[in-house]
Amino acid sequence: MKFETILDEVSGFGPFQIIIVVLLCSPRMVLPLHFMLTNFIAVAPPHRCDISSLADGGLFGNLTQEQRLTVGIPQREDGGPRSCEMFAEPQFQLLSNSSSSGLPTVQCRSGWVYDNSTFTSTLATEWDLVCDRKSLTKTSSSIFFFGVMLGAVAFGFLCDKFGRKNTLLASYIMSMVFGFSTAFANSFVLFSALRFLTGFALTGLSLNSLVLSIEWVDTAHRSFISVIGSLTWCVGNMLLAGIAFLVTDWRTLTMAVTAPLGLAVLTWWWVPESARWLLANGKVEEAQFYLDRCAKINRRQKMSSNFKLEALANMNVQEKQGRSYSYLDLIRTPKLRWLTLQTGIIWYGVASTYYSLSLSITGFGLNIYLTHFIYAAIEVPAKLTVYYVVNVFGRRKCQAGTLMLTAACVAINIFMPKDVWHVRAVVAVLGKGFSEGAFTTVFLYTTELYPTVIRQNGLGYTNFMSRLGVSVAPLVLMLDDVWTLLPQIIVCGVALVSGLVATLLPETLNVRLPETIDDIEEPRTNYGASQSKEPFGDFLESKSDTKEAP
Repeated sequence: MKFETILDEVSGFGPFQIIIVVLLCSPRMVLPLHFMLTNFIAVAPPHRCDISSLADGGLFGNLTQEQRLTVGIPQREDGGPRSCEMFAEPQFQLLSNSSSSGLPTVQCRSGWVYDNSTFTSTLATEWDLVCDRKSLTKTSSSIFFFGVMLGAVAFGFLCDKFGRKNTLLASYIMSMVFGFSTAFANSFVLFSALRFLTGFALTGLSLNSLVLSIEWVDTAHRSFISVIGSLTWCVGNMLLAGIAFLVTDWRTLTMAVTAPLGLAVLTWWWVPESARWLLANGKVEEAQFYLDRCAKINRRQKMSSNFKLEALANMNVQEKQGRSYSYLDLIRTPKLRWLTLQTGIIWYGVASTYYSLSLSITGFGLNIYLTHFIYAAIEVPAKLTVYYVVNVFGRRKCQAGTLMLTAACVAINIFMPKDVWHVRAVVAVLGKGFSEGAFTTVFLYTTELYPTVIRQNGLGYTNFMSRLGVSVAPLVLMLDDVWTLLPQIIVCGVALVSGLVATLLPETLNVRLPETIDDIEEPRTNYGASQSKEPFGDFLESKSDTKEAP
């Protein structure tokens, strides 16, 4: 007997499951608002050296502002003042159209003057993160994602230990506290520390919202709940472009993207705990309570007896053998160890590719607001397409295909001339859409691959690998100072390798969720079967006469 049997009695897909998705909409929209926030708060607007000190010394006399810039700052090829250099001494001969080549220059001595026409203030203008300190803006992204990475490990353990719902509340509160505190940071060091903690807290929100949605639905509707529910990411991502356009001060913008968590705390009271987790931990009465609520809302009869629940709970408790599961269980057994290696590589590749493209919103001839919005909007058809593809062609082909197509788009733009920016923009948007398709698939796929008793640990581990990839992504983009094409080549290679590894994964289309480790290691223990001739992919060796119908 499996949990699906019990869930069928109270309906595995109905108003109750839809309510869960709706309750988790507000918090899930916060994720892209924070994850992509540095696209706007870390922008370095046009800037030049501050030469007001020379004017104060009377060196400029009655020169106009344009003449002062001519004699004080060397010009770029387009005629504008350079961003990081100034003349060691005013060069008055340049007023008579003399050449500025060979004249001695120095780094900016008295700070910078910024163009505030687009942004009132950013991290760059707040703490002068430009010129030789410009790498710190991308470093701030890496610091945030390092927090997300460590949070994946911590919350993966906490969620399996203390339950999905309690850990979700802790994540809400921590994210609010650290998110709002970040807006009042008075130094870049403090800002970075608070962003690290915000990323750490937001991971619990990401993990729990996904698992709670998946663990309450039947096999046939897992992809629907996963894909449709994840559309909140797209909505939040598109909203970020609009919010950032209206709020041009980085402190106010940080508070604005954190505010929806207040609504999330209010809706938490109606979020149910996972009955799967409760039964896996022997908490029959609590599981009975939530299953009865599910039956009532879905207009089904309540379970007349909790005998089935007790039997399933006892079976899970006995399988636990009196111990708590940990991350070590992911590598104790051979088939689960192989699965762990594969999913780790794929999650690293999917996340690294997605964020490398998402954080590259310049160089396509469009302003950053429009580029970000288009990048976010393309994710909607990408997700809807994935919903169709994963149910027709299967998870494995969809995962491998989207990654390889992403690699193809990046490769095309490597060789595409920059003067055809409109074609490059179209290819980049398509690549972004394929990368989003890969991300949507891997979330659904992974929840179906790991058994219930260690599913959260599995998601914690894979999230760790993905956040490792995300943390490295901004650092990879910094390699354009070494060679302009190097970041694109690395992104293309990572996507291609990840796609090839995805072809080795087991197929989970129409396969029941595994409950125990034995369901992975021993397919003859009544673990579910797919409609194809492989119960759990290529590495589960069972004969056709032992398969259980999905």
